[in-house]
Formats: sequence, C-alpha cells, structure tokens
Amino acid sequence: MALAGGRGYGIAGGSPVADSTIREETAPAVRARWFWLASGWTLVGLVIYLSLAPIGIDTGVVHGDKLSHVAAYTVLMVWFASLYATVRGRLGFAAGFIAMGVALEIVQGWIGYRQFEVADMLADAAGVAAGWALAPPRLPNFLLGIERRLWP
Repeated sequence: MALAGGRGYGIAGGSPVADSTIREETAPAVRARWFWLASGWTLVGLVIYLSLAPIGIDTGVVHGDKLSHVAAYTVLMVWFASLYATVRGRLGFAAGFIAMGVALEIVQGWIGYRQFEVADMLADAAGVAAGWALAPPRLPNFLLGIERRLWP
C-alpha cells in the first residue's frame, strides 16, 4: 500500500512507503536550496510588510482582502512545504504561519491606520490549510520543476 511517493519527490530509498509502516519523506533534492529558502523568507517579509504598511490594496472584489490573505498564506505554505517534506517540518511552518497571521492582526489593532479582524486570521489559517493540501506529493514540486527547466 503506497502512502507517499511520486517521481522526483525525493522519497528516501527512491520508493514509496510499503506495508503498514509509515516513514517520513525526505526533503526534495533541490540544487539551489539556499536560493529557495532566501526567496521564501523574502516572501514572508513581504507579507509582514504588506500587513503593516499604511497602504491598502484594492482588489475590486467584495471581501477581496480575505482572498488576498488566503492566497498569500497558501503561497507561503506551498513554498516551504516544497522544501520541507516531513510532517514535523510542515507542522512547524503551519503553526508558525498561523501564529504570524494572528500576531499581525493584533499589531494591526494597535496601530492607527489598520484594523484588527478575526476574519483575516481565519483567512490566513485557510490559506495555510490550502497550501498544505496543495503541497507535494499531491501536486508536483514546482521548485524542482523550475530547476529542471533552468538546469536540465
């Protein structure tokens, strides 16, 4: 019974999990891991900046800011889940991103030009859940895909 696997995902031993033993996956073998990590943390910084800056982004859609929250946190979770394949690593990032969303909302309540909204926290958590659901091995590791196109 295969519980995890997929071509190019970096399963230890090169094969999916067999029998009833659950084995955690190893992180994908990306060539430029330092670049992907630096880019990911830059995205985290961008989310923090955009959450606290005195600017508003008009999406032109009712509750569009909630869609922006879901999209941002989905991207963050997929990004880091593509680099950290273990459940423990993903749980750490998921908890960290949800905590970051809550903390940013609290800070927004303290500053005079942004608003505290519980709905934004829920949208952040929904984005984290969506990111986990879309992360490899369910969908291909897009970072590996980019590397394969850049460095065949």
